[in-house]
Amino acid sequence: MTTPPALLIAGHGTRDEGGADALRALVRLLGERHPEVPVAGGFFGVPASPLPLDDAIDGLVGKGATRLAVIPLLTAPTGPVPEALPELLERAGERHPGLGHVCGAELGPHPTLLDVLERRLDEALGSGARRPADRARTTVLLVGRGAADPYANAEVVRAARLLWEGRGFAGVETAFVSQAAPDVPAGLDRCRALAAAAGAGGPARIVVLPYFLFAGGPVERLWMQAEGWAAAHPDTEVYAAQVIGPEAEVADVVMERYRAAVAGASCGCRAAAEDARPAHGAALESASLAAGTGER
Repeated sequence: MTTPPALLIAGHGTRDEGGADALRALVRLLGERHPEVPVAGGFFGVPASPLPLDDAIDGLVGKGATRLAVIPLLTAPTGPVPEALPELLERAGERHPGLGHVCGAELGPHPTLLDVLERRLDEALGSGARRPADRARTTVLLVGRGAADPYANAEVVRAARLLWEGRGFAGVETAFVSQAAPDVPAGLDRCRALAAAAGAGGPARIVVLPYFLFAGGPVERLWMQAEGWAAAHPDTEVYAAQVIGPEAEVADVVMERYRAAVAGASCGCRAAAEDARPAHGAALESASLAAGTGER
C-alpha cells in the first residue's frame, strides 16, 4: 500500500508558548483521528519560535517521510513576511534531497470556521445570544492580524461579510491589530456609530471577535486596545470573544485542505483570494508529489 504524504501544519509567526501548546494539541488531535497520516506542525515567519517549522520537517523526514502536504494554518493570507513559507520549504528540500511537497490553501474563511466563530459569539453573549432582538442590537468587530498586502486584508473583510450573512447581527465590522486600518479603537468607533444609526433600543452592544486560531502577542494587544476603548466609552457594552482554538472543526478543515492538496490542485503557499472554490479545498501552488522531485 502506498504511504500517504505526511501532513505538515504551518502556523504563522508566534513566539508565544501558549500558541505552541495549542498547535501541539491540534497535531495530537489529528494524529488520533487520522493515524494513517504522519503529522507534525510548527511556526514560520518569526525567529525564535518555541515550535519551529524546520524542526517539524526534520522530524517527519527522520520518520521516513519523502512527501509533504503543507497546510498553512492561517485564517487569512499573511502578506509579505521576513521568512516566507515557500523559501523555507525550498531550503528544506536542499537539506533533504528528494523531499517533495505540495502546498494547500489556508483555512479561512471556511464555513466550518465561521460556525465556530458564531459559537464564540454565543459564548461571549451568554444565554441571550440567540434571541433575535438581542442579536439585532449587537454589532461584531472581527479583528485580524493585519498585513502590508491589501489582498490579505481583503480576506478578513470577506470573512466578516460571510459571518454577517443570515446570522441576525446588526453588522460585522473589521479592524486590524497592526499594519492596516482601521485599528481596533477606530473599528469600535465604527461599530458604535452603526449602532446609533440603527437606533436599536438600549445601549450599543459590541462583541470583539478575534479572527485568530490561537492566542498570542497580537491577541494580547487586541485586548489592551479594546479595554482602553471600553473604559473611555462606559455607555457602550463591550464583550470579548475567545480565539477559535484547536477545535475538532479546525482538524476537519485541515484534513479537507490536506486531501485537496494531495489530489493535486495548483498553489503558491499564499492564500486564496480564490476561495470561491466550490469544495472549499482548491489548493494553491503545487509542487510534484512524485518521490524524488520538487518541481514548481
